[in-house]
Amino acid sequence: MFREAASPPRADVVLRAVDITKWYGATQALKGVNFEVQRGKVTVLFGENGAGKSTLMKILAGVETPTGGHLELDGERIELRSPNQAVDHGISIIHQELNLCPNMSVRDNIFIGRERTGLFGTVDYRGERKVVQRLMERLEEDIDPSTLVADLRIGQQQIVEIARALATDARILIMDEPTSALSASEVEVLFKVIKDLTDNGVAIVYISHHLEEAIEISDHAVVFRDGELVATEDAANIDLSWVVGKMVGRAAEYDFRDAERDYGDVALSIRNLKVVDATGEGRLAVNDVSLEVRQGEIVCLYGLMGAGRTELVEALAGRGPIASGSVKLGGEDVAGTSITERIERGIGLVPEDRQRDGLVQSMSVGQNLSLSSLLEMTRSFLVSRFISGRREAGRIRDGISDVRVKTAGPGAAITSLSGGNQQKVVIGKMLLTGPKVLLLDEPTRGIDVGAKGEIFSLLFREARKGLAVLYVTSEIGEAITASHRIVVMSKGRVVREFDPRTASREEIMAASGESEVGIHPIGTPSE
Repeated sequence: MFREAASPPRADVVLRAVDITKWYGATQALKGVNFEVQRGKVTVLFGENGAGKSTLMKILAGVETPTGGHLELDGERIELRSPNQAVDHGISIIHQELNLCPNMSVRDNIFIGRERTGLFGTVDYRGERKVVQRLMERLEEDIDPSTLVADLRIGQQQIVEIARALATDARILIMDEPTSALSASEVEVLFKVIKDLTDNGVAIVYISHHLEEAIEISDHAVVFRDGELVATEDAANIDLSWVVGKMVGRAAEYDFRDAERDYGDVALSIRNLKVVDATGEGRLAVNDVSLEVRQGEIVCLYGLMGAGRTELVEALAGRGPIASGSVKLGGEDVAGTSITERIERGIGLVPEDRQRDGLVQSMSVGQNLSLSSLLEMTRSFLVSRFISGRREAGRIRDGISDVRVKTAGPGAAITSLSGGNQQKVVIGKMLLTGPKVLLLDEPTRGIDVGAKGEIFSLLFREARKGLAVLYVTSEIGEAITASHRIVVMSKGRVVREFDPRTASREEIMAASGESEVGIHPIGTPSE
């Protein structure tokens, strides 16, 4: 495809990405992206999950290497093979996911891999401590440098992550969702630090799902969609509607809002559920959530990172412990049962990370499909049990046909499939268990629009047969066009419910905390 040549760099451009592409197997995450970072400015990246923002940032920070294209620093071509190389060039990143060692102190986390040395090559612990104390004063946090990171609440751990990046004296600082775990007062302090940094010539690249917050801090806005940079504009010329319109782009190629709503009995009933956050002592990831999903109903859980959506569905599937509350499947409480028992009783989970948690990479397409239902394919002989190869082959063949996996055959390597077809295998694997309730965490992450439509067609087809579906998404367009009901979570709680036939993007984003437009308390209808 013809692509317009990148224009010559301006004098104020400190870092430039030229025609960057990135492939993960058969999935193209970036498609010839040209991107500039300006000295002393905040460039904000907008885009839905899977749009390619974080992938590009990892390339700029040396965490990933591009499949094609190159980087230029101060007009000179560079290659970054590691984060340490990036730091040496003055580029530092605050990751979306915390990247700390909980069994080490705050001081050791901030200086890990680049310790300060004194006489005879010994570590200058006193000097490091003084630097950390100054950083904490700058960030207005009363955190002792010798405190173990494990003993900090999640927001304080995010502060340590920020402090580690500041300690590098970076010329270019990349912030990927830096405020996701911060309080309002901590966000205010961070914004003051950003203003101080830009006044001193530091270039900031900022990613956030809090749209109005990001607009407030930005000098320049860039929008990504489906691996491409689709819009750029000065912050003075944009507003929330511009950002939302550019993020969503064209209408989805699927829209199930008018799908039939012939619901049956309550299939899944959650009452006063509480789940403790595994990363923060005493903090509730899910706080007193009550929710019902009926037979034939597709319910979307929408919210920002840290809202508690993943912790909720994993607890329902048995992957996370439940602190209190009940989980009833067809009226029977399953809260104290194992994952295997829940699958047998009719709850199946399609996890967020299909590569790590949903598939066995060394197995074939057919082996992955049959993995969760092998017990149903066994035969008994005297005191022994064995898997019936004929029965398994038949179930695999039916499964491939049922979920329409495009593959050379059951024996094909799972890695030979596209991301969308791999996801169909994970869904098909759970459907072979005969679930009554199917839970899905970001079921369309990292796959193209066409494959998304096929997956939702599959889910709505199963819903018409009586399957209850509860799925998590961070994509607002997906929530509206592919659900019967939208449930918004924020900070571990259910805050609003919407009918996708009448709800607006702005209302849903406001409820989740992404913007302040049109916020109404739960139970209060919007105007």
